[in-house]
Amino acid sequence: MSDRFDGRDTSGDARAIPQRRRMPSATPPAPPVGDPTQALPTQPRDPYVGWHDDDFDAPPAWSHRPEPTMPTGPAAPPARPSRPERLVPPPRPRGTGHTVRRVVALLLVTAIAWVAATIWAVHGAWSSVGRVDATPADGHISDTAGSNYLMVGSDARAKLTPKQRKELGTGYAEGARTDSIMVLHTGGGDPTLLSIPRDSYVEIPGHGMNKINAAFAIGGPPLLAATIEKSTGLHLDGYVEIGFAGFANLVDAVGGVRMCLPHAMNDEKAHIDLPAGCQTLNGKNALGYVRARYSDPEGDLGRVKRQRQFLGALMGKIGTPSTVIFPWRLHSIGTSAGSAVAIGSDDGMIGTSRAFLGLRAVAGGKGNSVTVPVSNPGLPTAAGLAVEWDAAGAERLFSALRGDDAIPADLLPTKAP
Repeated sequence: MSDRFDGRDTSGDARAIPQRRRMPSATPPAPPVGDPTQALPTQPRDPYVGWHDDDFDAPPAWSHRPEPTMPTGPAAPPARPSRPERLVPPPRPRGTGHTVRRVVALLLVTAIAWVAATIWAVHGAWSSVGRVDATPADGHISDTAGSNYLMVGSDARAKLTPKQRKELGTGYAEGARTDSIMVLHTGGGDPTLLSIPRDSYVEIPGHGMNKINAAFAIGGPPLLAATIEKSTGLHLDGYVEIGFAGFANLVDAVGGVRMCLPHAMNDEKAHIDLPAGCQTLNGKNALGYVRARYSDPEGDLGRVKRQRQFLGALMGKIGTPSTVIFPWRLHSIGTSAGSAVAIGSDDGMIGTSRAFLGLRAVAGGKGNSVTVPVSNPGLPTAAGLAVEWDAAGAERLFSALRGDDAIPADLLPTKAP
């Protein structure tokens, strides 16, 4: 056994005695000295060969290192962390959102167009309104409660053609007079439309006692306004004047006005021949209806009643929804009304609108229609037969209006059952 470890080969075979295990190096080891007959190796030695005996032909197990294996395909990406599952809303029916947006856009465009058209109609109507000076020469009296608007019907014929004068039966009188004089009062309560008989015998500032319509003929709207303020004590806040031709055109523009006549009216001077009963009056017949007095048993007092009734019916016809909703109809009627109306030079759109709204309220039965109390409808005067006021009753009425108080019940007209 000792021979195996003395460095010599005594086994008789050709295998070299294994040396101590070494790692290969770049320089081959030198041949052993002392055996010149030993053949030099022609190839590099196997580093795993050595330290073997007859029954040990392989390198020790601890010397084997597994060779790394190369992947045969692309490397798999690293796994991502799982996310919580999201709740997906149910699918909306196709086209619903677009339809809603289109409908909303269409409604918005329609509303804008309607507002623009309404502004155009109102502007056109307001631009056609005439202007007159209606401020008293010495200025208005002190302010009173509420608002008061003077409304007159002028019989001026200067703007009428000969054909129109003949058709409307206005005659050829020169100058201007007024066939109707009214004061509309608005305030905290219901509006009141006050009729003043045109033949009322009053004092005209600077011209003595005369019929009240003479003030309009002498000094026009300013003198008439001063006369009414002096006689009633009411401060006037606005002025509205309607002429012959404009009145007839306005009635025709709204398609006529329906009135119910308690008896037939045949008046040659007013150029009307109307049967009793309900009927629609055109512009010509309407003008004759509000002007006629000789065929009325009550004369001038009966005329002021018909004027209030017709004016209320006319305002009710103008204020219908079909007129207000459709801008083109509003423009047509508005311009016709504007050409028929003249207002005070200092009056604004808001105040004038309030006046017409008050008239509409009276027409709808939400206001009062009264006449100045009269004590003598045929008072002989230097100016002819005139209307004398009931001084006590008139003062009670004017006092209620000045204080914006309720009208005394005994001064209101008796309503038919």
